[in-house]
Amino acid sequence: MPTWMLLVIDVGNTHTVIGCFKGRELKANWRVATQRQATADELAFTISNLFQLGGVTLNDIGAVAIASVVPTVTASLLDMSANILNKEILAVGPDTDTGVPILYDNPQEVGADRIANAAAGFELYGGPLIIVDFGTATTFDAITERGEYLGGSIAPGVEVSSEALFSRAARLSRVDLVHPEAAIGKNTRESIQSGVIIGTGGLVDRIIERIEAEMGPVKQVVATGGLAGLMSPECKRVTAVDPTLTLTGLQRIYERNRRK
Repeated sequence: MPTWMLLVIDVGNTHTVIGCFKGRELKANWRVATQRQATADELAFTISNLFQLGGVTLNDIGAVAIASVVPTVTASLLDMSANILNKEILAVGPDTDTGVPILYDNPQEVGADRIANAAAGFELYGGPLIIVDFGTATTFDAITERGEYLGGSIAPGVEVSSEALFSRAARLSRVDLVHPEAAIGKNTRESIQSGVIIGTGGLVDRIIERIEAEMGPVKQVVATGGLAGLMSPECKRVTAVDPTLTLTGLQRIYERNRRK
């Protein structure tokens, strides 16, 4: 096991997830709001403060691996790694050796986070499988029994759907997204929670059903993302919940490329 740690960063449109691996062990992880205009200095400051909470220092980091869907943050992370941390960085992209054959019409359209999910999901759970990532969007990724990325589906995320509802309905106020006690709400708050949470659960199960009709039965349906814990009880087909799957995928991809 190396004496240094690998810093992994998954930058989404709404949240950024940061983790530190020592070997294959995830030692600490944090979730923060994505700051699209953050500079390299600001990112280093944020990460350093988070490290203090986990007993880690910047000197413990030996390399960085990132998956980002926000180009401005990608540029700042590259700057931070090269000029502040002075560490090598692996930015996962279409040309990265991930070990995942991509069967999409245009492989460059597949987000780096989805490929990281596929890499970790296939290694940990086998195939065929479906990975459901509950983030800004709710994404579905179909992985074949040979570990190929077959394709998937993209639906509005739970928070995106609820925000659209609140912004367009003048008399509806924002509510906490928590698991509803019943489908029949007795007030507006309960009714919204029922519609958003139970409704999304039904959407997930239906899309999984259609994917299986096309690719055949799968061994596992793995839920990941920030809202996986909230949503998985409403999804009958989910068999495993792995909130840090993307971080694990980044570690495995970095490990694969470092061996080369």
